[in-house]
Parts: sequence; C-alpha cells; structure tokens
Amino acid sequence: MGYTFVHMKQLNINITPQFEKDLKLYMKRSNLTRKSEAIRLAVEESAARLKKPDSKMEYRAWLGLGLKAPLSAKPRFKSENGLWE
Repeated sequence: MGYTFVHMKQLNINITPQFEKDLKLYMKRSNLTRKSEAIRLAVEESAARLKKPDSKMEYRAWLGLGLKAPLSAKPRFKSENGLWE
C-alpha cells in the first residue's frame, strides 16, 4: 500500500489555554521564539519516535484530556439521558 504525501503550507488549529501554557514551556526549554516553529518541531520529534521499531504509542498521558476541554455554552442535550429520549 503506497501513501501520497501532500505538503501543507498552512495549518490552522484552535489551542486551549492549557496547551498554550505547555507550548510556552516547551518553547522556553527548547530556546524557540515562534509558536509555529515549536509546534512543527514537537510534531517532528513525535513522528521520529514512532519510526523506531521498538516504539509504541503511549496513550497514558492522554487520559483525562477530554475532561479539560471547555464545555459548550449551548449543549444540544440538557443531560446524558437526553441522548436517549
């Protein structure tokens, strides 16, 4: 199976306040001045780790991240039971 890679010139993302805080810490530790450079480098480092034959995805750090996301100001359902009514 072959893959076709497309080079993107621009990527727009929404970042949470916690992500911004973590990104600033990463920038400080890596001596970087631009957010775009820091994000690009972090993604490259993550991808490089996955290329190693003995590497595996570590999802443990992701636990609870969904709970940190801001809640919708206008939820579609008033409660979890509303999903099933």
